[in-house]
Amino acid sequence: MIRRSFLAALALAFSMPVAAWAEAPLKVVATTGMIADAARQVGGDQVEVTGLMGPGVDPHAYRQTRSDIVAMTRADLILWHGLYLEAQMEDFFHDLERKRAVVAVAEGVDKSKLRAHDDYADKYDPHVWMSPVLWREVVLEVQGALTDIRPEAAGLFAANAQAHLADIDRLAAYAENVLSSVPENSRVLLTAHDAFGYFGQSYGFEVLGIQGISTQSEAGLNRISELVDLLVDRQITAVFVESSVSDRSIRALIEGAAAKGHKVTIGGELFSDAMGAEGTYEGTYIGMLDHNITVIGSALNGDAPGRGMDGKLSAGF
Repeated sequence: MIRRSFLAALALAFSMPVAAWAEAPLKVVATTGMIADAARQVGGDQVEVTGLMGPGVDPHAYRQTRSDIVAMTRADLILWHGLYLEAQMEDFFHDLERKRAVVAVAEGVDKSKLRAHDDYADKYDPHVWMSPVLWREVVLEVQGALTDIRPEAAGLFAANAQAHLADIDRLAAYAENVLSSVPENSRVLLTAHDAFGYFGQSYGFEVLGIQGISTQSEAGLNRISELVDLLVDRQITAVFVESSVSDRSIRALIEGAAAKGHKVTIGGELFSDAMGAEGTYEGTYIGMLDHNITVIGSALNGDAPGRGMDGKLSAGF
């Protein structure tokens, strides 16, 4: 009783609610930027989120650093993607879950909606953030994980999640509108690796990656040669680089097509496995996909507004 009265007196003196003094934000560590953003959106001021993988970082090859380990051992909750995205870290997370609250949020997605992995028979394509409909399920998994840790804030987490899901639904509607305006014969998306499969399924695009689902798979000379022939035969004029993958193979395609008298240009840089710079619109999930949708729609002769869904993109197209 003395302790509560003391807190109430302090809160009154500084015009702050007792709860703000009584409970510190949850320390949450998330592997990818997309998961970190979901945790911030759902958790609000109840969470302090640390993202391990920043802009331009490839999660397929990422290994935990010493500072990552320190952050995770001090966290109240660790959120990782799963579905073999963080392949180099899986054993570490399985060991850590014996001691800490560790949740693989994408493992909760309905498996019947997932694409088979092209390298592993018992795995799935992990790039579910490319489909707003699938990412909704991940957001709900994040909500559930936060609620399990702090059930007294369940109402706040639910309200925040619903607000974020409404934004995701609006993004999905924007994508449908922009991408349906791309001529059918132009709906070919060629990138460095096969990260856009769910995007293609959602919006009727043929997706071609030089490498497979993982950036650790090899892109041989035969694959480059096949794709050069495809570019020439089908008169495809735009290909795309990725912010977290080397553009070396894409430039080899362009040079190969040029050698055969066919001009191909880079349609733009897409965010595949990582978001934009922290603190920017493109450094959020909504901004990341808004950027991709707008760049693809514009480059492939669709009707896309210059600065995206809400005019927030940092560059016009």
